[in-house]
Amino acid sequence: MNRPVHLTPHPLTRACRALCTGLALLAATATVTAQGTAISDDVVRLGILTDLNGPFADITGPGSAAAIQMAIDDFGGKVAGKKIELVVADHQNKADIASSKAREWFDTGKVDAIMDVAVSAPALAVLEVAKQKQKVVIFNGPGLDRLTGDLCMPSTVHYVYDTYALANVTASAITARGGKDWFFITADYAFGHSLQEQASAVVTAQGGKVLGAARHPIAATDFASFLISAQNSKAQVVGLANAGGDTVNTIKAAREFGLTTGKNKQTLAGLLMYINDIHAIGLRTAGGLMLTEGFYWDMNDETRAWSKRYFEKMKKMPNMSQAGAYSSTMHYLKAVQAAKTDDTAHVMAKMKATPINDFFAKNGRIREDGRMVHDMYLFEVKSQAESKYPWDYYKLVATVPGDKAFLPLSQSKCPMVKK
Repeated sequence: MNRPVHLTPHPLTRACRALCTGLALLAATATVTAQGTAISDDVVRLGILTDLNGPFADITGPGSAAAIQMAIDDFGGKVAGKKIELVVADHQNKADIASSKAREWFDTGKVDAIMDVAVSAPALAVLEVAKQKQKVVIFNGPGLDRLTGDLCMPSTVHYVYDTYALANVTASAITARGGKDWFFITADYAFGHSLQEQASAVVTAQGGKVLGAARHPIAATDFASFLISAQNSKAQVVGLANAGGDTVNTIKAAREFGLTTGKNKQTLAGLLMYINDIHAIGLRTAGGLMLTEGFYWDMNDETRAWSKRYFEKMKKMPNMSQAGAYSSTMHYLKAVQAAKTDDTAHVMAKMKATPINDFFAKNGRIREDGRMVHDMYLFEVKSQAESKYPWDYYKLVATVPGDKAFLPLSQSKCPMVKK
């Protein structure tokens, strides 16, 4: 009867097998790592959704698109050795169009990050799509503070300003100067409501009173009834909780109705105003207005140098959203370069870990709720006599540090914030 023969492998054979197994595992790991750090589709593709032709086109729109393209060009047109592309679309200030375009870009357009998304309703729509697709969105145009509040998510950044910071800085300053009684003219959508609510809270906290409010539709053509209500309220301050063309038209009409002249003149407080608005209104009408911005082209040598380059392209000076569009794009591209991938989680980790130091912000940082915290500035609009050259419009009244301007994390409703 034959017995089975048990062969003992030679030690060298066992060593070879172990080595081969180890090499195979190493190769597999290297393959996974390489795939994890690859640039998808060999292109980093950015999309800007904005108002290209409507009431907010001057304050975001083509100017923000131009600023983003400047950042791409300054970065060399490539990141991690791969081409950078920019696609642009007009959401027409409609949530359904914004949502549809964002879904299309993420599903079939191979867009890695969406930028700007001016106006709150489109921003909220894009936020929901980005949440489903786990994609990056950097908000430069909208102000709704809920984007980093109860609606915060890991892959979004609110970069330039929000309703809390605007209301906090402007309303605090005017109330402290004696403007205790307020009436609001408010854009009747989420942004306007939020801005009025935040400003009202500041006024009340400082011992002031809110005497009433009038709400108008977006892109209103007749402000007569709203201004008469404001005038009849006899409020010391009329807070403008609107933006873009609506703010410009409110201020022009206020002068025609005599709100800002005569014995019973009222102070206008622009809760969101851009330098473009001042340019459109003119210093004769806008002089003396108090407003808050996150950037002014004529602050220092750095801001002037970049802004003059922008002016060569657009024939107007940039505002805070347009400067922020450049800064946030550069910050995103640097994160992709450092992470060697356009993967959402890896890029966001780099963006939040890296301070922002450029002409737009010094020692800026992205908090866990997605809020980019940086200094905000309270300005007074110059009179015609004070302005010495084109676009010389602002006097700096106060610099408010980011941790004082923006909502403290201790008060945040963002579920990602640990308390």
